[in-house]
Amino acid sequence: MRICPFCKSNIEESWYYCRNCNKPLIANLEVPSTRSFGNHSERIVYNHAVWEEDEEIYENTVIKDEEIDRNLKEIDDILENKEILGETIPGSLLLEKSSLHYKKRDLVNAEKNLELALKNFQELNDDLNISICYNELGLIQEENGFFDQAIYNFNRSLDILKELKDMPRVIKILNNLGNVYFLLKDLEHAYENYQEALQLSENENLKYEEIKSASNLVEVLYLLKDYDRIEKILSRNTEFFNQNEDLYGTIQTQIKYGKLYFIKGEDYDLAYQYFVSALELFKKMGETTSIYIRARLEWEAYYYLGMLYLIWDNLLEAENSLMQSLEAVRIFGIRENINEGKILEEMGRMYKLEGDNNRAVEYYTLSYEIYYKYGDKVKSADLKFKIGQLYSNSEDSESNAIVFFEEALNLYENMGHIKEAAMLLQKLGDLYLHKGMINMSVSNFKKARDYFKDLKDDDSIKLLEEKIKSLSDTY
Repeated sequence: MRICPFCKSNIEESWYYCRNCNKPLIANLEVPSTRSFGNHSERIVYNHAVWEEDEEIYENTVIKDEEIDRNLKEIDDILENKEILGETIPGSLLLEKSSLHYKKRDLVNAEKNLELALKNFQELNDDLNISICYNELGLIQEENGFFDQAIYNFNRSLDILKELKDMPRVIKILNNLGNVYFLLKDLEHAYENYQEALQLSENENLKYEEIKSASNLVEVLYLLKDYDRIEKILSRNTEFFNQNEDLYGTIQTQIKYGKLYFIKGEDYDLAYQYFVSALELFKKMGETTSIYIRARLEWEAYYYLGMLYLIWDNLLEAENSLMQSLEAVRIFGIRENINEGKILEEMGRMYKLEGDNNRAVEYYTLSYEIYYKYGDKVKSADLKFKIGQLYSNSEDSESNAIVFFEEALNLYENMGHIKEAAMLLQKLGDLYLHKGMINMSVSNFKKARDYFKDLKDDDSIKLLEEKIKSLSDTY
């Protein structure tokens, strides 16, 4: 009997994928048998796709590149022989090949083999494996930032699993969908999917899935400011993890408590204590714990510690914490990660506070590039504005300021964010006035005034009309 390296369930030697967690398996991969719930808790990961949760992040299951290449060659030899003999290519082998490419972080070939496996299973009308392929394709597309395609494939998988009445896997897909919508900042759909996953878990009496779904839901509740419900969920999760001696879950819950008190802004000292406590608990995990598992938790604790130090004007500690957060994200990230954008933005703010505008621009620009790649137009516009602000503080850089303000303005107007657009137009008007470009200045003031009329901001309207009149009378 073999053990699945992902969910630690018993599996048959002949299986090419685990019938419990549906992850493709590696031939002849043996891992020690551990069935404690603590191992499963490592799958409860903030804002992370549920069937992808292992990501081969456990050191005792990571295969060296040479072994992966050897396994790939073995599979290719089998596939070649079957093709020569005119035999059917089993989709399970293609799934396994896709999994091996994924371990090498070769997402292109991983996706290519998944598509071939999907075609194979469709010809056989193998609905369960079809749903697995759609889910795995969704995970790869999510990782590549193709969120619309990820949602499409998750929904295809979900429809099949609902037809099969496979509720445990339905719950996993609902969490996957919630994760993608959360990345897209579509809180309504993220909440809807997490809540449905939570309700199904309760109905099916799946305690682990209930805890996991509730933990995901907390991330949306932070933004909805439903603090009472967050506290109830975290209290229940704490009790559950303590009862099961689940250190990973305990650490994660400590971090979530820290976030709660940080976001509420009422007790930064208590938030600090939770983050420090979480980092202290890592010492109990021992050397057997993968650096990748640690990194997935550590990045957020260090990130919020960095922001706390910024609030307390301790720039040296802020820089140290943010750098450790950035290092952690780069350990577990296959490529640029959306969380890296958040950290880089805070580092830009830190250098701005230090008065190092050049480095601030550098880090804001790096952050912008990541947010832009992931399609976050609001953050992209905000960062263009912040860079423009830095340039506007220097007379020698006013032309640069205008360029970045104009780019930010274009983004805000395209999104219909007229308040931000009005404020930018007012700034642009002042900059053009300082450069002696009167017509451009008046044009921007007029456009800003019209936006403020829509906002019914009488004070701003009055101020701009006075500026427009003064310029018209003078010039």
